[in-house]
Amino acid sequence: MPESPPTPHEPQSSDAVLMVRPAHFGGNVETASSNFFQRATAEALDTATRARREFDSLALALAGAGVRVHQFAGQRHDALPDEVFPNNWLTLHADGTAVLYPMLAKNRRPERRAELLTELREQHGYRIDRVVDLTQLETRGAFLEGTGSLVLDRARHVAYACLSPRTHKAALAEFGRALDYEVLPFAAVDRADRPIYHTNVLLSVGTHFAALCTSAIVDPRERREIIGRLERSGREIVDLSFDQLDAFAGNLLELRGRSGPVIALSAAALAALGGAARSTLERYGRLVTADIATIEQVGGGSVRCMLAEVPLPHER
Repeated sequence: MPESPPTPHEPQSSDAVLMVRPAHFGGNVETASSNFFQRATAEALDTATRARREFDSLALALAGAGVRVHQFAGQRHDALPDEVFPNNWLTLHADGTAVLYPMLAKNRRPERRAELLTELREQHGYRIDRVVDLTQLETRGAFLEGTGSLVLDRARHVAYACLSPRTHKAALAEFGRALDYEVLPFAAVDRADRPIYHTNVLLSVGTHFAALCTSAIVDPRERREIIGRLERSGREIVDLSFDQLDAFAGNLLELRGRSGPVIALSAAALAALGGAARSTLERYGRLVTADIATIEQVGGGSVRCMLAEVPLPHER
């Protein structure tokens, strides 16, 4: 039976997102050993240009659906190939909390930029009452890469997390204590039995649905527990295949648009979904998509990875 609806800590979805338009973009050799979604490719001279065009396409599609998009320019003085994925270093919360995360790759750590928080406050009128800085965990080799590692049930304060070189139990525990979240870790692998690097490629939690590649969860007991928790929370599960996972069909994000719920996903993910899964998702939101093939193939991340939700309260 579904759980009795709790008094929600915050809405599950946000009506605004933060995005970073990449000044530099390309394959990252420091992340390739744990991210098997990155495709080995000869770097074309126009890779960064194509990535910026794909970024613009997604930002325009979201804005057209009534989602507020706060765009920030990438850093030109540092070669940061993954800065288009800000959700790995930052999460923002409805109580005015910002969290900074410990990341595995040293060349990704300069992506963290305090001035973005300052601009959200001073230029856009958001309130940030506290900053939880977990980055010191990097010195202990304990990593947690934002809403890559964590898929959040924001309404119930439950965090789902598949363990990997980028998602450690010690860091999960620190997050749970700091933000009063129950943490549910589990093991998940791809079809070649390799640990899946980020939880958000196999699971997405919306207000009334959860897209999940159930076959990726290794332990049958953990699989039953995760499915049971999602179902008892009143969510319909969209069970994804490994083919759909490989096409980033799990890497989607529910947002709030001008006329209701929006589900953001890539063109490749939408094509992979098939009729039944697509029909299920369309019951819960308008599907908003963009072709971001370069970012997916070279960067190894998709639409959800490009979006950091902004559910912060406003000063006014």
